[in-house]
Amino acid sequence: MRYYIGVDGGGTKTEITLFNESKKMLDTVKVPGSNHENLKGSFQEAADIIMSGIQLLLESNQLTQADITEILMGLAGIDHPYQHDALCTILSERGLQNFRVYNDGFIITKAGLSDGVGIGYNCGTGTCCNSIDSRGNMLQIGGFSEISDDRGNGHWIALRVFNKIYDDICLGLCKTSMTKRFFDKAELSPSREGLLSTIANFEQDDTAEDFIRFLIDIFFASLNEGDAAAEAICEEMASRGADYICAHAKKQRFDIDTIPVVLSGSMHTRLPSDRYIARMEQLCSERFTEKKFVFSKLTQPPVIGCINWMLEK
Repeated sequence: MRYYIGVDGGGTKTEITLFNESKKMLDTVKVPGSNHENLKGSFQEAADIIMSGIQLLLESNQLTQADITEILMGLAGIDHPYQHDALCTILSERGLQNFRVYNDGFIITKAGLSDGVGIGYNCGTGTCCNSIDSRGNMLQIGGFSEISDDRGNGHWIALRVFNKIYDDICLGLCKTSMTKRFFDKAELSPSREGLLSTIANFEQDDTAEDFIRFLIDIFFASLNEGDAAAEAICEEMASRGADYICAHAKKQRFDIDTIPVVLSGSMHTRLPSDRYIARMEQLCSERFTEKKFVFSKLTQPPVIGCINWMLEK
């Protein structure tokens, strides 16, 4: 029997899965996030996390590296050749063999599209839009945070929600139901002082994740009741998402009449985001008229894209 390992490395967690030649998932271990951009030890710490996870998976299944035919990784933070080469060099020095490393966005297309051809748009901890065209050409757009003006990920939404509440409370520019939701859920009296007292939650490791999730929930609740300020945020993220998707359609060569787009990440698949997705679909159809798009949500673990990729030939 042949064995394969797929690695889906994100900002908050890394899933390392053992497969057989029939694509059956035999075992999975979860270790901390392996995005080097989020780690104090950068590439070295990312390599430590990946290697420890692989070793744990091997030991728990009484296997060694010699038993593994191939390892394929989709890793957040691998956005250009320097990052790819730096991490691969360290992993090779640690003794890892027969492995490939790609940006994690590419395993989305391999997991969510029947033949791996199309566009994958991910909005979770980060934002990234990737495609593989009919000739196998690979393209990544976004993934550089503020540098590429990524929008729609969790941190971006949380900041925009806080911006709108700040404008309401401190500047008196607009009223939004997000303000009342914020103070009610935080059990604070609506005031400038009360709002500013919560800023530290963004900066502290033990509170940032929960605070961001708290603001995201406020956003979607207000958006789905038609709040104007929330709709303005929705328009920003839907417009940028449409820009990314249409850019792939223009730059890549798709020998198909309808281009499939698979959406992944918690903003797309775990939250009540249908209103936002519908607006993004509408903008895509308006901005690129040469072909049609068909949107779907990823319904299986992204790591499935690793084994699909390894066995596609």
